[in-house]
Amino acid sequence: MDDESRQATFGADGDLSERAPDADGTNDFGEPKDADETDGGYNRYAVSSLLQKAVRRSDEEVAAWAAWELARSGFAWNLWDRLTLYVVEDLRAGDDVALLVERYEELATERWEPAEWRGRLCAVHAALACARARSTREASNADEYFRNAAAERAEARERGEEPSLEFPVGDLEPGGEYDVAFDKHTGEGSRMGRGGRFFKVHGARVGPEGEEGPSAHWQRLNMLARDDEFSEEELEHALAPVDPDGRWEEPTFDG
Repeated sequence: MDDESRQATFGADGDLSERAPDADGTNDFGEPKDADETDGGYNRYAVSSLLQKAVRRSDEEVAAWAAWELARSGFAWNLWDRLTLYVVEDLRAGDDVALLVERYEELATERWEPAEWRGRLCAVHAALACARARSTREASNADEYFRNAAAERAEARERGEEPSLEFPVGDLEPGGEYDVAFDKHTGEGSRMGRGGRFFKVHGARVGPEGEEGPSAHWQRLNMLARDDEFSEEELEHALAPVDPDGRWEEPTFDG
């Protein structure tokens, strides 16, 4: 079962139900708790799902409560597993919240007890950190699109037709839009005689900010120290920012 199907049926498998062995067996009302019931009388799958939606919608209070409810109810293992997933599924790439969640989990589960007050504070902190981070489904949307495109390409080939969905790089061949990728680090590039010179002038460019400061200085010195005798035009191009409107366009230089 893939991750999406598993999430869609989360809770249907009885083996997933596991409460901490030292958790209280009654809820806040003094009633015996079901296997998947929290101390407040809620279904823990509903609380877990609510936590994820609260993170996505940046609702700090609801996220904090849901994390606290799971932690105090003996479902800290479920809480930390889900928060770790949310970091990669629902937050913008580059957010350092992943490190915070990992540290809070370490404190709550290795230094302290997850359900006691310090463990609960860690749960609240982690949930707030996630809710305050930039929410986006970009990684999940990318994964779904690429999977759909892969399936469509295979089916279209079998039909002998052009696919209605395609990868952003097309066929990825030398001479195409992404020709610069075929440098000395690829078999095709090596066979085309694209060695260190090609890599320095074309393949190592960055952007659209370009090289600057000490990095630009060192790059120029490194190129001047080589035996390739780069022209001034090649030196300037190697250090120039990549054009955001033509990131893969590269001129041809003699020599």
